[in-house]
Amino acid sequence: MLYLALLPALIWLYLMLGRGGFWLVGGLLSTDTTSPGAAARVVAVIPARNEAPVVGLAVQSLLAQQFAGELHIVVVDDASSDGTADVVRAAAAQAGATERVTVIRGSGPDPGWSGKVCAMARGVAAAGPLQPDYLLFTDADIHHEPDNVARLVANARRLNSDLLSSMVLLTVDNGAERWLIPAFVFFFLKLYPPTWIAASGAATAGAAGGCMLVRPDALGRSGGLAAIRSEIIDDCSLARAIKRAGGRVRLGLTRRARSVRPYGSLSEIGRMIARTAFNQLGHSWLLLLGTLVGLVATYLLPPLLLFSGSLPGILGGACAWALMSLCYAPMVRFYGLNPLWTLTLPAAAAFYAGATVYSAWQYRSGRGGQWKGRAQDSHG
Repeated sequence: MLYLALLPALIWLYLMLGRGGFWLVGGLLSTDTTSPGAAARVVAVIPARNEAPVVGLAVQSLLAQQFAGELHIVVVDDASSDGTADVVRAAAAQAGATERVTVIRGSGPDPGWSGKVCAMARGVAAAGPLQPDYLLFTDADIHHEPDNVARLVANARRLNSDLLSSMVLLTVDNGAERWLIPAFVFFFLKLYPPTWIAASGAATAGAAGGCMLVRPDALGRSGGLAAIRSEIIDDCSLARAIKRAGGRVRLGLTRRARSVRPYGSLSEIGRMIARTAFNQLGHSWLLLLGTLVGLVATYLLPPLLLFSGSLPGILGGACAWALMSLCYAPMVRFYGLNPLWTLTLPAAAAFYAGATVYSAWQYRSGRGGQWKGRAQDSHG
């Protein structure tokens, strides 16, 4: 019982002290200052499939940027059936900026390509004649504050980044989102500590696909989007490709951009997780087993030990849960939630474990990587 009680406490001591300070959210925020000479030619590439409810807001936010440089928007309508292209054109016309928005009508992904990456590649091809200094890959549900592009460019130049990505604010408007969305960001940063991403000697590379500013020459040196053509976790795959090619990659959090896509239920969040979870594990059933064991030892064992009836077990469980809550508190505070939400992390981990198992089952059943009616990650 003593060894069992010590295990989660030692795990959390390691996570707190030895994993790049991933939980110290304040130190991961993108710098909120601009610098002289931030003007540049930027082309924003938005892949969009059936995004009519949100894409208009995203386009309007980009057209309203207070930016000394040039900003053009390329929206790739990936075989939408809901009038996505019409919404984009209407948003551009309402802003009086139709000349700054290009809409490409796609017919679905090319063979061997995932849908989003293929749409991104078509957008990059359309951006080429504009000779951009930076490409801004941003999702159709992302609303940018008026100064966000200027800040991104200034930070990219200050940090000499080839890929600078910002983890945008996600919605936490209902109980399911408050319970699971901050945990999602916490788990992501634990998997991809930003300080390790920034270290040139470390193999870790990651990015947040909702907002990625990329130098075109670095993209070219990495093999372009063709190098990650079949990936469904496109953001982290792109970060790995650019870093392996000698590029500099940075990841931070931001309050200057936010997602306007709601997750109205537990099932919607579960599907979001299941789309990529088993792919993240390399479709390895052994890694899946190891992940589940790790989740139990790290997140579920501390509260279970409180009911062990053993003093060492109770003390060890309480200590581990306290360390867990201390690590999670900055993320809860970042999202403006009551500190008591820190106590829900074990239950959130259990939900994520279930979604990961479901992801493996979807893959085995031929329905992996489900997104907007497409299964892009399936067995065989």
